[in-house]
Amino acid sequence: MATHTPEEMHPERNPVLRFIRRFVPTTEGYRARRLVAREDGRRMATPMLAVMVAVAVTDVVFAVDSIPAVFAVTRDPFIVFSSNAMAVLGLRAMYFLLAGMMTRFRYLQAGLAVVLVLVGAKMLAADVFHVPIWTSLVMIVALIGGSMVLSLVRDRQPAGSH
Repeated sequence: MATHTPEEMHPERNPVLRFIRRFVPTTEGYRARRLVAREDGRRMATPMLAVMVAVAVTDVVFAVDSIPAVFAVTRDPFIVFSSNAMAVLGLRAMYFLLAGMMTRFRYLQAGLAVVLVLVGAKMLAADVFHVPIWTSLVMIVALIGGSMVLSLVRDRQPAGSH
């Protein structure tokens, strides 16, 4: 994540979209705002349905991906469950917000990478050393906030001075 360079998106390579197109009859183009359309007497999915399924799968992937981060903060089953439910509901919106801001916060991705390394290290060391929850939260906020502040400060400096 720290060394990843942005690459061009190819929706036709998306495994979810390929799966849908392979097993579900799909129209070639959109049909207004419809998810399903009838063509030649057959019900067919529109690309809009494929997009909706892809977004829903992405929500679930984001929620599953956040489980280790939640366990770095708490082992309380209610908090783990409710935070993942909130992840399904809200991470997509946050992802699109952050994706649009990635050009402005150029160090955010590196900050998130460091957070993931620290969370992984905390989980590996859990049986040997206990890191208090407040320490984890302070480190996470400091790293993410610090990477955002550093990005803003570096963008304000005149060209050539950094």
